[in-house]
Amino acid sequence: MKLFKNIAIVVIGGLLLASCSKKIESLQVDPNNPTSVPPELILGNILTSVAGHGSASLGGVSSWNNAHLWNQYYCYNYDYYGNNIYSWTNFSYSPYLVLKNEIQMEKEAASRGAASVNPYEAIGKFVKAYYYYNMTSLLGDVPQADALQGSNNPTPTYTSQLKVFSYVLNVLDSANSDFATLIAKNDQTLAAGQDPFYSGNLTKWQKLVNSYKLRILIALSKKSADATLNVPAQFAKIVNSPATYPVFTSQADDFKYTYDATYNTYPFNPNAFGSIGTRVNMAATYVTACTTTQDPRIFITAEPAWSLVGNDPNPAQYQYFVGASTGEPLSTMYGNASANKYSFINRKRYWSNNIGEPDVLVGYRELCFNLAEGITRGWASGNAESWYKTGINESMKFYGIDTTKSSFTTYFLLPGNTSIAQATPFTINFNFNTYYTQPSVQLSTTSATAINQIVMQKYIAMFQNSGYEAYYNWRRTGVPAFQTGSGVGNNNTIPLRWSYPLSEQTQNTANYKAALSAQTYSADDLNQTMWLLK
Repeated sequence: MKLFKNIAIVVIGGLLLASCSKKIESLQVDPNNPTSVPPELILGNILTSVAGHGSASLGGVSSWNNAHLWNQYYCYNYDYYGNNIYSWTNFSYSPYLVLKNEIQMEKEAASRGAASVNPYEAIGKFVKAYYYYNMTSLLGDVPQADALQGSNNPTPTYTSQLKVFSYVLNVLDSANSDFATLIAKNDQTLAAGQDPFYSGNLTKWQKLVNSYKLRILIALSKKSADATLNVPAQFAKIVNSPATYPVFTSQADDFKYTYDATYNTYPFNPNAFGSIGTRVNMAATYVTACTTTQDPRIFITAEPAWSLVGNDPNPAQYQYFVGASTGEPLSTMYGNASANKYSFINRKRYWSNNIGEPDVLVGYRELCFNLAEGITRGWASGNAESWYKTGINESMKFYGIDTTKSSFTTYFLLPGNTSIAQATPFTINFNFNTYYTQPSVQLSTTSATAINQIVMQKYIAMFQNSGYEAYYNWRRTGVPAFQTGSGVGNNNTIPLRWSYPLSEQTQNTANYKAALSAQTYSADDLNQTMWLLK
């Protein structure tokens, strides 16, 4: 009996020690520094960054941010708030931090029993394509094949731009296959609340990856003869197989970020109106693109230059809309803007509330123009003019212009009025057929002219959306003609690229220098011509 008592004492003592040990371990765990995070929380952070509101904004791609200054849609006229210089030195490699989070998200999903094909890794593939496409488009060669290995390889080599584009196209194909598998299984694991774009709708994610791939194939138009990429065949494969490669079918499919009234407000909102409402004005590149074709969208996005209107009771006339050259010195621009010689952005539309309009990163309107361009280039069969007209109609619809009607209403803030509530309505008469049958608008039967028309319409449709795409298209085609001058910096020249991060010169010196040499860059400056543009 004494033996059993001794055994019991030992067992109880052991249990007490184990219990104490667990309590001590639990006290040692810092709840503010978790070692594991649910993948849906990581996803929300990643997608916020993709929208341009996180740690990797690519220099500012959200609404009314830097990219749209450089797209020459609007200008700052007062240096305290900003300027129009293409300050493209010292690019930030912060996108790699997002890509590291993407890797961790996949690990967390796998550790919780997710199958090898799951929504997190499928969306992760799009995120990889999104950032690598933009980084290589802005820089040239970038670390890719050897990147994201952490301490195992802190000095990755640079991957050629050709191979980066090949990787991006392949990873989008893989994402399309993964989404098809998940949709067939009716996978419901994605938390809608952590997906600010599609609320967990995998069908829309699948349409996105294929629509995005068409964007990238169009971006490769100068490389359409490259046997490695085989751009025309990849384009035709998507167009000819809609069941396998579904794309956007309406603006309801747009990959758009919607602002909210509390936590992430529209950048131009009533709280900021008093301080910078007159510190920004329209850019000549965009305004001229509209007024030369009597495009009614200018009445929605801008206001007249009131000094030109004078006493005319009808300010809604194209000759009264004037933008400032992006290359103009700020001192001149500020004086002219203060004298009402330039059009301000439409203050009723863009300053009325905290929600504003959605920021469309990839949209149906763009898809229509991309299809029209690819068909015009002979990459696929189809009716290019039909897609072109649909793109124009969809863009006008975005601005509330019903092309089946004979008029629409816009609002201007008259001189002397300081409250947005004082904006005055004006009725605009408009006939779409009259607009479209202008020789400068109706799609030409000459391919080169038609492509320029398509790119111009895409430029107008991308006002304050789609990140750098308007700039990428200008760099690829020269459409529209961008304004230059001292106001853009870089010796009065629009840059062709960003320079690499300064940290690469000291922390990854050998690979940095090898990348410059491989691309035949004479220097790491803003005017070197990358492979994509040759």
